[in-house]
Parts: sequence; structure tokens; C-alpha cells
Amino acid sequence: MKRLSIILFCLLTFFSLGAQKHEGADTVKVGAYIISVHDINFHDKEYTIRFWLWFLYNNPDFDFLNQLDIPNAKEIDPPVIVQDTVGGKTWVQLKMKCTMKENWIVHNFPFDRQHLRVRVENIVYDKNKLIFLADRRHSMFDDIEGMDGWHVKDFVVSSDTTRYGTGFGDPRPKHDSQTFSTFKIDLNIERDAWGLFMKIFIGMYIAFLIALISFVNAPWELEPRFGLPVGGLFAAVGNKYIIDSLLPESPEFSLVDTLHSITFFGILSILAVSAISMKLYNDGKKEACLRADKIGARIVTVTFVVLNLYYIISA
Repeated sequence: MKRLSIILFCLLTFFSLGAQKHEGADTVKVGAYIISVHDINFHDKEYTIRFWLWFLYNNPDFDFLNQLDIPNAKEIDPPVIVQDTVGGKTWVQLKMKCTMKENWIVHNFPFDRQHLRVRVENIVYDKNKLIFLADRRHSMFDDIEGMDGWHVKDFVVSSDTTRYGTGFGDPRPKHDSQTFSTFKIDLNIERDAWGLFMKIFIGMYIAFLIALISFVNAPWELEPRFGLPVGGLFAAVGNKYIIDSLLPESPEFSLVDTLHSITFFGILSILAVSAISMKLYNDGKKEACLRADKIGARIVTVTFVVLNLYYIISA
């Protein structure tokens, strides 16, 4: 019984301190309606988002037109503002257009899933003066205009705090850091990938098929047996450079890198089979030459198909 009383006392003390800490803070109800997400640019690590943002509050000192900040935005266009008073509260609506910076996750491109976040803060008042309360009921994403080529799996608005490890030059004691209330918009999106996959990888697969066609010729026909795979190799390398130009530089070995590497090694294997078959033929072992060529062609083809299916399904 004594232990239970101590626990209850500690809990009451904790919540009491928390309430005192924010006693002077004004609550601002904030929500968002996402109009569209577009101009997704992987290479420049950015995208554009258009949305309505609204605030409902009592404190007349709050001026969200001039005090608003979106820390993870590259550029914020001047917003369209609508302001009114409802039930004694100030109601402000802002139509926003922002270019956002984003570190894209591309290791499974084009079967990638991305997480987008927009952070909204007031640059003047910290959490001791202003607390955001997310309007989850009215916040939503436009299903019609929202995004082309992507599915929105999750859309969530929430409120949190962001701590900055600096007082921004505030000379007062105990002001070495500041914490601001933050309104967050989070979207989990997933790409409609198969159409894009065929567009960007069709050149690579055709390059491999060109190299594979060399097996139609007899092993001792030197020019087509070595010319076709070399031509296919150059085509595959060109396709790789085109896809890489669409993506940001990344130290990770992505699906694009994996599939092209399989293709490069597949073409190299075709050349190796042709070289081995040619060597056997020059040694006068025609039957062994034909057998090695036939077995090698099957191994290379099956291995290429199996590896591609494995990595694509895994993505």
C-alpha cells in the first residue's frame, strides 16, 4: 500500500510539473489539406507540394503570415491568405506552395517507397508561449489531384516539439537552447512501378538478348559470336548511364546497379562460353565444343532469368 502511494505521488508530481511548464502557452489548432505533390525530382533531391494550412487561436500577437517557418523547405512562395474571426477566435487560412528538400531512398528504384514530411513552426514563440494542436479530423489529402504515378499509403498530421541546441544569441541565463512546437504532415507513398520499370529496363534486356542471339551461330563463326555480345555490352552500359542520370548519387548498391551488374556478367559469361567452345574446336574436339556451347548457353540463360526474378520480387 505504501509503495502504491509513492508511485501515485510521483505520477501526480510529474504531470503537475508538465502542466506548470506549459501553463503560459497558448494552444493553436492547426490542420492541412494537401492539394497536390508534384515535380518529384530524384536527381536534385526535391519535390513541390501545394496545400492549405489553417490556424485557429486566441492570442492576437500571433501573426502566422510573417512568423511561419517550414524548416525543411528549399523555397516557400508567398502564400495566399484568408483571415476571419469565428466565435471570438482568429481563423487564418494560408494557401502554400513549397519546394521541399528530400533525401530519397532509391535502393529499390523503381519499386521504391518514400516518406515525405513537412514541418511547420512559429519562428517567434517557443513551446512555452505556443503549442500546436493537430486538427486530425479535418486534415486530409486530395485523392483526385494528389499525386500521379504514386499511391498514398498513409497520411497523418501530428504535433511534436523540435529542440535546437542553441539559444540563437539570447544572453539570458538558461537560454542555451530553445524548443519549438512543431506541426508535422507525414505521407508514406508507393510508386506504380511496372510501367516505369519496363520503360527504363527494356534497353538493358534487349542488350542481353542481342548478346544471347550469338548462340544461334556455330561456335567457330568468330565474328557474330564475339561481335554481338560486345555490341550488347555497350548498349547495356549506355542504358545504365541514362538511368543513373535520373537518380541522386548514393553509396548504396541499388536494384538498378544489381540488375545491370547481372547483365554485364551475363554478357561476359556469353563471351567466356564462346571462347571455351572456340578453344575446343581449335583443338579438334568438335563434339565437346558443341556440347560445351549448348550447356553454357542454357546455364547463362537460366541463371540470368532466375537472378532477375529473385531481385525484382525481393524489391
